Amino acid sequence: MSETTKKVPIGLQLYSVRDEVTKDLPFAFESIAKIGYAGVEPYGYDGEKLEWMGWEPHQMRTVLDDNGLACCGMHVRTEALMGEKLQRTVELNQILGSHFLIIAADQARMSSVDRIMELADILDRTAETLKPLGMWTGYHAHPFDFVHFGSETAWEILFSNTCADVVMQMDNGNCANGDGDPNGILRKFPGRGRTLHIKDYGAGPDAVIGEGLANWDEFFEIAETLHHPEWYVVEEGTGTGFDIPRRSLAALRRMGK
Repeated sequence: MSETTKKVPIGLQLYSVRDEVTKDLPFAFESIAKIGYAGVEPYGYDGEKLEWMGWEPHQMRTVLDDNGLACCGMHVRTEALMGEKLQRTVELNQILGSHFLIIAADQARMSSVDRIMELADILDRTAETLKPLGMWTGYHAHPFDFVHFGSETAWEILFSNTCADVVMQMDNGNCANGDGDPNGILRKFPGRGRTLHIKDYGAGPDAVIGEGLANWDEFFEIAETLHHPEWYVVEEGTGTGFDIPRRSLAALRRMGK
């Protein structure tokens, strides 16, 4: 990557500090901004109410703006993209300024080929609805997504059967923990990683980016030449405290990110 290439902004998946978020959201956002993150990615939205963690979206947007943070996407449940819930999910994300409605996980549907195809159809139909709004849907990686059905993993089947507008939110640590090949998958589906999760693997629960087995030079080269992501999203932390997210961002800064 040339020196003139714009750096990819780095956000934090709020599940990493979930105890802090539920205890005091404004303080959590202030702390995340002071660490140096550019955005946050909420988790667990089900589409039932026009709120997140009891926060009305305009109030939450004010807290984001007051701390100079973007909402870099949202992890949602599959049902949040279906029926009348989709309209609420879209409205919430529009108010927050989020363009990415990413299914966090759907182990039930990723457990058989027929149900993978069902999920692919949900994603394709949602992508078609969102495209005129300048928004995107996608799916985030967990270890169980890399079980094999014949010669292909569930992940490969899903993304081979969804349109190019469906975002492939690879999580390199989760993929590797499921015996997948994150860098190989990124090469196989170029252009799909508009937003990517990053964590290390092969080390203890308190390890941070750069302390595990991930080949970061290769990962970032593939990401930035084949995918041109709009966001990197760190998902490192035990849920309590800001130390692990702080150390992970510091490691990324040392890598020039």
